[in-house]
Amino acid sequence: MGLPGLRLLERKFEGPIRLFELKKSALEKQIERQLREFEQTRGAGLDDDLRFIRSWLEKPLAIGAVKPSGKVLARTMAQYVDPHSEGPVIELGPGTGPVTQALVEKGVDPSRLVLVEFNAAFCRLLRGRYPQATVVQGDAYGLRRVLDSFLYQPAAAIVSGLPLMTKPARTRLRLIADALNLLAPGAPFVQFTYAVVSPLPKRLPGVRSEASERIWLNMPPARVWVYRKQEPGLGSETAHLLPRS
Repeated sequence: MGLPGLRLLERKFEGPIRLFELKKSALEKQIERQLREFEQTRGAGLDDDLRFIRSWLEKPLAIGAVKPSGKVLARTMAQYVDPHSEGPVIELGPGTGPVTQALVEKGVDPSRLVLVEFNAAFCRLLRGRYPQATVVQGDAYGLRRVLDSFLYQPAAAIVSGLPLMTKPARTRLRLIADALNLLAPGAPFVQFTYAVVSPLPKRLPGVRSEASERIWLNMPPARVWVYRKQEPGLGSETAHLLPRS
């Protein structure tokens, strides 16, 4: 196609693109306005929905959802964590904290919580809601590097709200390898997914997995997968499963 044709094509799509940008800008302003109103009058629940929608509009693949996890899903994830176990409880991608709250209600001391969140606004929110917890702003997919100076003993559990299915298999395998090496033997790595299949390979050396029933009351319906390292050091064996670059 010659230059005149390209210019005609550009002009053809200029209008619809501009209209989309205007609608997106108007929606973002509406969300911001409603967010301020809800903060003043309604409390946390609807406020959190709006925060998630706003973050999803900005980075849909990073957030992976348009609203926080439902209470049933959050409680299901928390039920796999023993509140009486020793060591920190790490949460990856807590967002506005629905699973965090479920962990606290389960009996986990907030001072044991290490919350790894990439979104700066969510970090500020979490620090206000859970002042005793350790909130770490960073990329959970670089887990060992991010937590290097925060962990002094094996973790009792890792609970993940990360959108794993949006990531390549290599990234997912690296995450589980890092997570298993941070966990005490037998401690759970808890991950939810909207997908029908496991977000991680079911068969990993030295790792056993289990899944909850499908949680139809969540929107969209979800399932919780749990992975446990069976013997010390076996988490590192997942490294050989990473595809070669």
